[in-house]
Amino acid sequence: MESVPVTLIDLSSAQRQTLVALKRRGEASVEDLAEAMAITQSAVRQQLAALRSAGLVATRQQRGRPGHPGRPPDLYHSTHQGEALFAQASDLSIELLGYIEEEDPSLLSRVFERHQHRRVEQVRAQLAGKSLDEKVAALVEILDAEGYMAEFDKLSDESYRVTLCNCAIWPVASLYGVACATELEFLQAVLPEADIDRVEHKVAGGYVCGYELGPRSAKHRVPLEQARRNMTSA
Repeated sequence: MESVPVTLIDLSSAQRQTLVALKRRGEASVEDLAEAMAITQSAVRQQLAALRSAGLVATRQQRGRPGHPGRPPDLYHSTHQGEALFAQASDLSIELLGYIEEEDPSLLSRVFERHQHRRVEQVRAQLAGKSLDEKVAALVEILDAEGYMAEFDKLSDESYRVTLCNCAIWPVASLYGVACATELEFLQAVLPEADIDRVEHKVAGGYVCGYELGPRSAKHRVPLEQARRNMTSA
């Protein structure tokens, strides 16, 4: 008998909360999750066991740490199925992209480029007139509303760490690299005054997508109009 895919509706409230807490950390131990959720480790294990049975989480054993004798704790992370639960892309979208690729692979790239250009223009308008501090906060709010579970931290050297705990387009990004590659280009286009590096990448095996950014020196800064022309001619 063919198994029926699990949806978020099928999960209990406790299971959903556990999965969200895990996704916000990318990877975590039972102890970490218990502390974050303010519940007992036994309760966390119970929820993780159910999620693991449903194929939504998996584990790996943490390597031994100097000064910490004994068996290293298991670290939990969401699986491909777990990621898909939080994706915005539908099966129909993926099917249609497949048809486009079959008809004309170059057309697929142009479709993603057009979507990217429209998204850049929309977000630029929302960030206009803001300082870099304000732009980072507003951008994270926009990404969070889009389903990326976005967070940011301001670091001691006045740079920022932006973390996308969820990939809202995971089914598409995991199949079409061009969709994922444009995310870094998107950030560079809407924050032309910043140097941006991707330091963790879900498609490359990470548990979150992480970016570090800081003010770009004046001699390397790309004027807004030039950045717009670069996006248009891409």
